[in-house]
Amino acid sequence: MVDQKKRTRPPGQGKQQRYMQPSILMSLLLKPSYGYEIIQEIQSFGFVEGQAPPGMIYRHLRRLEEEGLVLSEWETEGSGPAKRVYRLTPDGEEVLGFWIGYMEQQAGKITNFVEQYRKATNARD
Repeated sequence: MVDQKKRTRPPGQGKQQRYMQPSILMSLLLKPSYGYEIIQEIQSFGFVEGQAPPGMIYRHLRRLEEEGLVLSEWETEGSGPAKRVYRLTPDGEEVLGFWIGYMEQQAGKITNFVEQYRKATNARD
């Protein structure tokens, strides 16, 4: 039995930054959006528990824009304050495609691992 005191955090916790880039790119593939909407959208992908910290999202958006993966422009129409709207570029869509390939490979490895575990534990029963 594993001593719960030795485990400092649940498995997989602390990895939400790893999938922040593809989550933002996927959100923008679905539709051009502004920061707050992106924060809300990426929750549905399951990589971030709770609301993503706005500062982290905006740092990622700035970096993605510097890398040419997203573009932004100020939207001043309508009521309320101006909003910076982000759009996915063709390069951003290509990078997202690479991420999807990587995720598919990881999903296959995880599925294989779980199947091996199930076989091993069923063989003992």
